[in-house]
Amino acid sequence: MSKQVDKMLASHKQLVHSAFQKVSSHVQRQQDEWYLNTLMIEGHNVPFKYKRKQPYQSLKGARMNLTYYPTTESVAGMEIEVMKVVRLKRS
Repeated sequence: MSKQVDKMLASHKQLVHSAFQKVSSHVQRQQDEWYLNTLMIEGHNVPFKYKRKQPYQSLKGARMNLTYYPTTESVAGMEIEVMKVVRLKRS
């Protein structure tokens, strides 16, 4: 892992780092001035979400290094677990 990731993991105990994960689905949609991106990773049943100011190329099939933390969102009155991505990089 890089020094930056090690620092982040040391200072934030809830963060998780996963390396070389394959993206099975990538969807982006505009929400106000941001683009909300949702990734589905092979072997996981939880969406990984992050925001960007500009649209991004499709990541479907790419291998990614992800740093994220688990959180929950309320959708139609139901609590759903999602992973909020704080760092994303191609492997």
